[in-house]
Parts: sequence; structure tokens; C-alpha cells
Amino acid sequence: MVFLSKPTLDQLNNLGNGTMVSHLGIIFTTIGDDYLEASMPVDSRTKQPMGLLHGGANVVLAETIGSVAASMTIDPKKQFAVGLEINANHLKSVTKGMVIGTATPIHLGNSTQVWEIKIKNTAGQLCCISRLTMAILNINK
Repeated sequence: MVFLSKPTLDQLNNLGNGTMVSHLGIIFTTIGDDYLEASMPVDSRTKQPMGLLHGGANVVLAETIGSVAASMTIDPKKQFAVGLEINANHLKSVTKGMVIGTATPIHLGNSTQVWEIKIKNTAGQLCCISRLTMAILNINK
């Protein structure tokens, strides 16, 4: 098991109220033993002018899922996780429907973590793959 804490989906979804997460319609859908999943609509909020899912929206989805997943693997009374680096390869265009992102850990170290986020369309086709590096920082009291 990867996650130290397992909040409910309602708790995770309430974290994004009033932020970019809620503005883009990102919703956490599944908490597994070693993965976290969320969906995002492909609509006017997430498309670029050519009518395709904006690559930046993919990156927001990937960083959102990976950051929350990383936070679930640490003791929030002692540490917090922040994004250090993210990359994304956009493999297939999406023009409608939803995309679903799944974050799984590649490396869970004491000071850094690396997460892979695969974003698929509703047909299960891989549209984007992202790698997110998180810094794990100590809370200084």
C-alpha cells in the first residue's frame, strides 16, 4: 500500500472548491491502493481555439492528481509536497467527452517523489502521458 492517508472522494473534491481544479471541472473518481484517478471534461473551459483539448489543461489535470497523490503518502503534520518539475507528451487529440487521468508512483523517496500520470479518453486510448517530480519538504515549527 502506498497511501498513508485515504481521504474520501468527497474530501478530495472539496479541496478544489474555488480553485482552478473546480473551474476546469476536475473530479476525483477513484482512490486505489497505489493509484489516484480523476476526470476532466473536454469543453469550452479546457479546449484551445482549434477545438482540441488544450495541452495545458492536460498538465493541470496531471499535476493535480500527482500532487494530491503525493500528499497522501506523507504525514501532513510533518511534511508537505510541492511540484518540482512536470513534463507531458500529448499523444492523441481529444475534441469532446471526458479524459481520465491515473497517477501511479515511480519513486517515493524521503525528499523527492516521481509520479507517472496517464490521461486517456473515454474509449481508453492514451492521449497524454506525464511525469511529475514532487519535492517533499519538512514543516519547520
